Amino acid sequence: MQSFEINSPQVAAQVVALALVADGEIGHDELALLDSMNVHEQLDLPRDEMYDVMREFCREALNNPPSGWSHDCPLDEREMTQLMAQITLPALRQRVLHICVQIAEADGEVADGESFVLNAAVEHWGLHRQMLLPGNDSPMVRAA
Repeated sequence: MQSFEINSPQVAAQVVALALVADGEIGHDELALLDSMNVHEQLDLPRDEMYDVMREFCREALNNPPSGWSHDCPLDEREMTQLMAQITLPALRQRVLHICVQIAEADGEVADGESFVLNAAVEHWGLHRQMLLPGNDSPMVRAA
């Protein structure tokens, strides 16, 4: 997996890409959502660069799934921990989690792999309390 600086927009794009492929496929609804939400602007990346980073991450993740992994998610726990550890800024963590929740809910169904990614982000980033705050109108966020 390609390495980037901690808290870089590229690392954030990798986490978003993980949410895209966590169910084993990339849906049209999810891709349309990326553009309608202007995710590249939220991550402070030019649109083409965001898609390049995400494409490379997805290619690597889908072509090298961990052996014996029981989730649809293409990363094992060690890889997930390493990726999540690269985002340390609380505001960036919250922004990325919000984007990932929107992606997971885009097709109206949250797959096991997507749920695994969202729960891993909440756990690794210590965002349990934020999930219970008023204003989180997403049922998936509250459930995480």
